Amino acid sequence: MIQERKIPRHVAIIMDGNGRWAEQRGEERYVGHMQGVESVRRAVKAALRNGVEYLTLYAFSTENWGRPAEEVNALMEILCKSIVAETPELKAQGVRVRMIGDRSRFSERVRKHLAWIEAETGGQEKLTLVLALNYSSRSELVRAARRLAEEAAAGALDPAQIDERRIAGALYTDFCPDPDLIVRTSGECRLSNFLLWQASYAELYFPEVLWPDFTEEEFDKALAVYAARDRRFGLVK
Repeated sequence: MIQERKIPRHVAIIMDGNGRWAEQRGEERYVGHMQGVESVRRAVKAALRNGVEYLTLYAFSTENWGRPAEEVNALMEILCKSIVAETPELKAQGVRVRMIGDRSRFSERVRKHLAWIEAETGGQEKLTLVLALNYSSRSELVRAARRLAEEAAAGALDPAQIDERRIAGALYTDFCPDPDLIVRTSGECRLSNFLLWQASYAELYFPEVLWPDFTEEEFDKALAVYAARDRRFGLVK
């Protein structure tokens, strides 16, 4: 276990590389997504073992709707089946599941599954597993701006009172701290519209490993990289 004082409260992961992992093996892309579920299990176990309080996984972006219909349908099926299969173990582990993103585009079946796992795990306290689904950070910021503008137009909010705290409170992530560490697998070095506001002072780590090959040891390695960083938050030390 990494030294406790250097453990990040919140780790966020962009789970990249499922499709490439499958293609390298001559398989359909959905096989990579199915294997990626195993990596989610490993990441949850590693987060629990190390005392991480929040684990956010970028599972499906708004841009992902542009993928071939068969891949999107396979992803939705994997999501629903995984929710049913994983909920008992998540509850036993003390994991609470929350979703961030726009639910409106999902089918009624998917929405019901998401609501069900949130309700079933709502009382757990060891780890909050945040699933970013149909998520876009820019859309999130637009949504927050509209919400605050509506409050101001209704006379419930003085525009002069809009500050960073108010904006943060209008985001999907108002229930959790900003991420301390953001990991993107597959070696790609970009955030891809993920937690742009919240990532202001996050440490970034870009391992070469594809997401289906992301083991508990790889998670520990990410925490070790984080522990070696000197976080100054703009201050001189």
